[in-house]
Amino acid sequence: MGEIRNFRSGNDEPPTHGPMPRRLAAIIVGDIASYSRLMQADEEGTHVRVKRIERDLIQPSIVEHHGSLVKTTGDGFIAIFDSPVEAVRCSIVIQQNLIGRNASLPKETRIEYRIGVNLGDVIVEPDDVYGDGVNIATRIEGIAEPGQVFISGAIYEQIKHKVVCGYESLGDRKVKNITDPVRVYKVLPDADAVGRTRGRRENALIFLLGITLSVMAAGVLWYLLAQTPGRVGEQAAVTTVSPATSPAASPSPQPPPREAAPQTPQPSPSAASSSPSPAPAPIQSTSQSASQSPIPVREPEMVAIRGGSFAMGSNDDPTERPVHQVTVKPFSIGKYPVTVQEWNECAAAKACGFTAIGKDDAPVSNVSWTDAQQYAAYLAQATKKTYRLPSEAEWEYAARGGTQTKYWWGDKLQPGMAGCKDCGDLAAEQPAKVGSFRPNPFGLHDMGGGVDQWVEDCWHKTYQGAPGDGSAWSSGDCSAHVLRSGSWKNDSRYVRPSNRDGYDTNVRYPTHGFRVALSP
Repeated sequence: MGEIRNFRSGNDEPPTHGPMPRRLAAIIVGDIASYSRLMQADEEGTHVRVKRIERDLIQPSIVEHHGSLVKTTGDGFIAIFDSPVEAVRCSIVIQQNLIGRNASLPKETRIEYRIGVNLGDVIVEPDDVYGDGVNIATRIEGIAEPGQVFISGAIYEQIKHKVVCGYESLGDRKVKNITDPVRVYKVLPDADAVGRTRGRRENALIFLLGITLSVMAAGVLWYLLAQTPGRVGEQAAVTTVSPATSPAASPSPQPPPREAAPQTPQPSPSAASSSPSPAPAPIQSTSQSASQSPIPVREPEMVAIRGGSFAMGSNDDPTERPVHQVTVKPFSIGKYPVTVQEWNECAAAKACGFTAIGKDDAPVSNVSWTDAQQYAAYLAQATKKTYRLPSEAEWEYAARGGTQTKYWWGDKLQPGMAGCKDCGDLAAEQPAKVGSFRPNPFGLHDMGGGVDQWVEDCWHKTYQGAPGDGSAWSSGDCSAHVLRSGSWKNDSRYVRPSNRDGYDTNVRYPTHGFRVALSP
């Protein structure tokens, strides 16, 4: 797969003789719906947004799922995978993340992709792939709905028992330039949705049939009562008083007792937890329930940090420049990133938007900046303390632990000092439990590796104009916020205390977590 990742560099020349290499591959073709309209409305802005999605979402997702980006096409992309399972998982991740990105945008400005996936034989060239396998993926993408993933029958047969999602069969489709019809399926990330989709028409018929039978039964009952003199008037009088009570059960036209009145059904806890809820419940209502709960709130273990000045940034990356002097006031910061157990207590109080999976002592992950803010607000309101996210300057000051070296332990990478891809620890699918590595000189664990950590600041590409008093940089475009630390899936470059990155404010990603700070 490595040779395909380098196709776009232009360093490889196609062979001058012999057959082109062929291979069996799962092909993803993605295309932006209404791209021409978006470009006409805002050409420069649309171009910047598309490139950002490619850089921050599409390319990392393809790499994460062991695929290769073959090329981008301005309004789309083509990628190939060895595994059909990974190709479909990647497609779902892209579409689900785009839902979060688009949630706060007007519908007419949203960038939505149609995605088609096929399994087929392809011809591999230095900067492209060809063959019916690609053509079918392209045609499937063309009939897909915006925001949806459509797959071929060949893909479906490979993944139907391996990917946790539902599928809706769309039947055989005749597509352009392909001789045989192609069986097409729509992917439904919610596995229960397949039952709802298939049953939609049947439910409507059952509902209409039920109404018809009710009308017929009422007519028969009226006819039978009409055969007995006086019964119709008696029944009408009783029915007028209490439609829900029969004459035998209520001999006198008295209203039923108050406690016997029908009760409005309440959703069960399981139903409430399974219903989709893109935005967590307002924190105002949560604070009231939290204050009434007899269970005390579990506060993260905090470490007091004395104030001081330090040189923030480095010359190792353009985003870390210019190096500038910052003075930080005293504050406290979490000894560890927020754990799954701590997060789930917030979720149980209906203050955080989802229940996290994983071991209790693992750092919570797959949280957006907005999620992190809600957890901090939950703590602040439940404890009446000033919990918040740390500023970017506070985080780096704490991560350095009073040092100015490349890492807090020195300028050379040392095995076993942090949780990252090449830090000497064994590769893992999940981050290690909090506190698995030595603390820095301030007594803080996992201030490099583990999970990426959200801070308060809006994202800026450089430090030009950054505040020098240690406060959060909250001006500018806040559609993205700053992440620090680097995750267990990143290499050691991301473990440096000066490393920084940005990500969309409302989008969750599997390696993103956070820790909280506390003002004096």
